[in-house]
Amino acid sequence: MKRINEYKKLFNVEKEINLKDLKTTYRNLVKEWHPDKFQRGDALAIEAELKSRQIIDGYHFLVSIAPETIAANLDEFNETINSPIIDWHHKGMLLEVTFLDGNTYEIFGVNKALYIKLCQSDKINRFAKRNIFNSYTYRKIKKSEVAA
Repeated sequence: MKRINEYKKLFNVEKEINLKDLKTTYRNLVKEWHPDKFQRGDALAIEAELKSRQIIDGYHFLVSIAPETIAANLDEFNETINSPIIDWHHKGMLLEVTFLDGNTYEIFGVNKALYIKLCQSDKINRFAKRNIFNSYTYRKIKKSEVAA
């Protein structure tokens, strides 16, 4: 959640993420902080390099959790969550879940108590479908081949 809030603050997003507004803000920030605008050796050149990376990362991150992106990929997500969970990790308020089909998703805002309940559940997929997958913000982070 902290990461989401940091990127929303960077892009001046107050509530819902609108892709059109996000793209406009992204372009303006890139123009303002592009490293080529500064002379080599200038103190601002180093800051611009870091800021431009942060802007690019933030843009891709916010696009991946935008309502339009989630809606466009909903069928794939629903198909994936019907695949068995093969691995999961929890750190802070972030749950990373890997499925048998090779997709890995980050799910934001999952507290430790809910994670413990997930681990103690005798039917992990069923528990996750009912209590996590459709209740929290998520994004797909990778697709890899899984050897069965």
